[in-house]
Amino acid sequence: MADTDVSFDVLLRDRIRQSLTVAQQYLAVAVYFDSRRLPRLGAQCYDLSHEHRGHALRMIQYLLDRDVTVRVGSIGAVREDFDSPRAAVAFLLEVERTSTADITDLTRAARETGDYLGEGFTQWFLKEQLENVAGMTRLLAVIDRADGDLFDVEDFLRREPFRNRNDRTAPKMAGAAEK
Repeated sequence: MADTDVSFDVLLRDRIRQSLTVAQQYLAVAVYFDSRRLPRLGAQCYDLSHEHRGHALRMIQYLLDRDVTVRVGSIGAVREDFDSPRAAVAFLLEVERTSTADITDLTRAARETGDYLGEGFTQWFLKEQLENVAGMTRLLAVIDRADGDLFDVEDFLRREPFRNRNDRTAPKMAGAAEK
């Protein structure tokens, strides 16, 4: 592998760790919601935890496919306590915005080093981040409009799907069996 690929690979390895941290963060918020008897908000976060873990597995598989050394390492700190459900969702929105900025930097690094495979790989994640930020922004707006009536928020999540999860363009996950 050429020296110019190092920055993209290093950033991608770090992004694996960050994606696993985000997955754990969503898990912590899911437990927060479940403990407050908000099952739809909890389910949403459990689902997003699984999704972000899947992102990390896709990145791992990409590096394995390129014959690049993969190290998972430890995850970052996870916040478990919030002043309110609104504060938890606002926090998750910032987490998603940070993830978007990181993946944008990853895409930029691939482009600047001429790593067209890496740049192409990141495009799916950019699309995912657009959906995640939009979904969290929408959820926060619903919480604000509900003006403290979390039953309305739970009902909204029951009626409105967060987004379509069956994306055939998704990169393969590490450990996923071939079909």
